[in-house]
Amino acid sequence: MEGFEPAMPDCRFQGELMFAVLISDPLAVSLIYGAGAFMLGACVGSFLNVVIHRVPRDMTVNKPKRSFCPFCKKPIPWYQNIPLFSWVVLRGKCAECGAKIAFRYVLVELITALFFILIWIYFPWQIALIYWILISLLIAATFIDLEHYIIPDGITIGGAIVGLGCAFIVPQLFGEVSHVRSLGQSALGAVVGYGSLWAVVHLGKLLFGRLKESFEEPVPWSITQGEGEEEPVFRLGEESTLWSEFFFRPSDRMVMECPRIKVKSKEHRDVTARIFYDRVEVGDQKISLEDLDSLEGDATEVVIPREAMGFGDVKFMALIGAFLGWRAVIFTVLAGSLAGAIVGLTARITGKQEWSSKIPFGPFLALGAVIWMFYGWIILRWYLLKVMG
Repeated sequence: MEGFEPAMPDCRFQGELMFAVLISDPLAVSLIYGAGAFMLGACVGSFLNVVIHRVPRDMTVNKPKRSFCPFCKKPIPWYQNIPLFSWVVLRGKCAECGAKIAFRYVLVELITALFFILIWIYFPWQIALIYWILISLLIAATFIDLEHYIIPDGITIGGAIVGLGCAFIVPQLFGEVSHVRSLGQSALGAVVGYGSLWAVVHLGKLLFGRLKESFEEPVPWSITQGEGEEEPVFRLGEESTLWSEFFFRPSDRMVMECPRIKVKSKEHRDVTARIFYDRVEVGDQKISLEDLDSLEGDATEVVIPREAMGFGDVKFMALIGAFLGWRAVIFTVLAGSLAGAIVGLTARITGKQEWSSKIPFGPFLALGAVIWMFYGWIILRWYLLKVMG
């Protein structure tokens, strides 16, 4: 008709209609939630990279607030710090100084993102939120342990406390209705986790608590005080080791047969030196380490105290038990030990035994915990039905 102009479509109405159609489609809703879980996981992974880098170096995660290049120390602007995307665009290099950014950064972001979406798909949302916390703690602990051979108390003890709180708030975590009963299950898991590995550490100390090395020719050694509050360093030949890696308890001692030892400018010949955490005994002479700037000599035989595993692993199992319960503790220790044995056997067969010696036990425990999260009850049911009859 002449003079007729069609009405402009109501864009707002069309948008609302499209949204209504979209949310009525279960597949579309699942894709939206899945994409959201993936992106959230990538962002959490970016934060975990901050934790992994700063916490072992006694740095706070909130100062400085912005991420910075570990080489040139320049702050990284937000548009160069987009999880997953920025590392690829920058080709793994700092935009300011060109230094290489470790692949670990994008790997942590990707692993965290994948686990977030898997957990969201696999578990009810209340459980998924808690398992997001747990998987973040496991990932941070794993990468710190791989690099520094420690698991900080902030992750283990702090994580165990968070696990207890989550169990109380969400009793479905342990299949309970009562908040108190759920908290009890969590506390039992933490106690069993800590106690079981504590027993392993002490039994291992009795069975494998000493490493003896003999040398055809005298090897030079020294003990030097660290600067400031840093701990002493023990050097034997070309190898250097922090003091705390040898001494976990007052009874630990290092014994050396010394053709020569120099103590306070006085040289002794053909003596046995017994070194404790806080003192040195040379013959009948006892000297506090605090009174020594350095101690040096030669050794033909060294007996070094050692642990079956670190106490960080003991506290790590308390964390896992607090989130997953006592059954998970037993499974995790067995699965972690089996995984470690497989890696060790593979390294021996391939002639790469140094691989297994460089991998701490924490990552294997984290692997066992993850297997339990997804398949633990399935494996347990199979074992009870097929193996136990």
